[in-house]
Amino acid sequence: MSIQTAPRETQAATAVAVIRDDVEALTVARSLAEHFRQHSSARDRERRLPHLELEQFSRSGLWGISVPKAFGGAGVSNVTLAEVIRLISAADGSLGQIPQNHFYALEVLRVNGHPEQQKRLYAEVLAGQRFGNALAELGTKTAHDRTTRLRRDGTGWRINGRKFYSTGALYAQRIPTSVIDEDGVQHLTFVPANATGLSVIDDWSGFGQRTTGSGSVMFDNVYVDADDVVPFQTAFERPTTVGPLAQILHAAIDTGIARAAYEDALHFVRTRTRPWIDSGIEKAVDDPLTLHSFGKLAIRLHAAEALLERAGEYLDRAQTETTANNLAEASIAVAEARAISTDISLAAGSTLFELAGSQATLAEHGLDRHWRNARVHTLHDPVRWKYHAIGNFYLNDVNPPRRGTI
Repeated sequence: MSIQTAPRETQAATAVAVIRDDVEALTVARSLAEHFRQHSSARDRERRLPHLELEQFSRSGLWGISVPKAFGGAGVSNVTLAEVIRLISAADGSLGQIPQNHFYALEVLRVNGHPEQQKRLYAEVLAGQRFGNALAELGTKTAHDRTTRLRRDGTGWRINGRKFYSTGALYAQRIPTSVIDEDGVQHLTFVPANATGLSVIDDWSGFGQRTTGSGSVMFDNVYVDADDVVPFQTAFERPTTVGPLAQILHAAIDTGIARAAYEDALHFVRTRTRPWIDSGIEKAVDDPLTLHSFGKLAIRLHAAEALLERAGEYLDRAQTETTANNLAEASIAVAEARAISTDISLAAGSTLFELAGSQATLAEHGLDRHWRNARVHTLHDPVRWKYHAIGNFYLNDVNPPRRGTI
């Protein structure tokens, strides 16, 4: 375990690329994914924190692709944003997870920030800065309860509390933090990571997604400027796309993990002359049970990828015209993608175990990481409630609740 309190560099010497459109974003993502895939197994096995890879990731310009065009960004579609996260997650299930809350915070900023906040914070992102998160807490009655407090101090505010599951905070220059003010109203504070009294603790010990740095953040009377406080609660009191935006990225992560497990299973079965010997030469497979397993897996994976794209289209429509009806349809489409991506990511990892046998558990192969990554990530929020919301929508015409988990 390590505690990080020292100031961090907000910019590196290398220039930050500015991605101009969706096509460029996908081209860059495919190239980076190939690079990240090369050592993903070793990073997981050794818990090698991906500081260099994240610098390459954010300097590529991909962390700024959701910044609206009016503020100098590419303003890519949600179809493209989800595909970028899917590609990176297929290469490394931890690297795909780390920017999820960064894009979530940018969406909160888009719907609730005032123009000066948007201009300043979007500019930081386009300059290469990464936003982490400090949202969830341990020991609260429900997952939505917050105890981290925001109190007035002159023209600014002070924060006191402790967070956990703070994915990305370990690598960030700002840490968007959910807080409750003196009136019980929730806000999102964009806290500089080098703020006095702020400690980022590397105490994440999950058996999957081992390098996300999803540990603790402590706030000991941390000062924050009033200009860094953005309304948060109101994003769920009216129709906004904050909730489904968060969820489509989770669906993209699981779909990417499923694709990685599927591809590794194909390679393993095609190249083994015996279960323990990699011939390096692909061969035809005629075992009927193996063919059945791959056929079933391929259908479900393709369905998940198609539903992910469909969900992005619904979300794009809801962002363009944010009505209660469009938001409900988008939330349900995203919930469908999230439900099937949960199932297929776990199934693909399990099928890889079944086909590779005990060889899948050997550390040098690293094949077990796909199931471990999927098992950890799919616990992010209960998929059973997504089926409930989907059924209620289609059977009873009841719109889903507005929150970050639907």
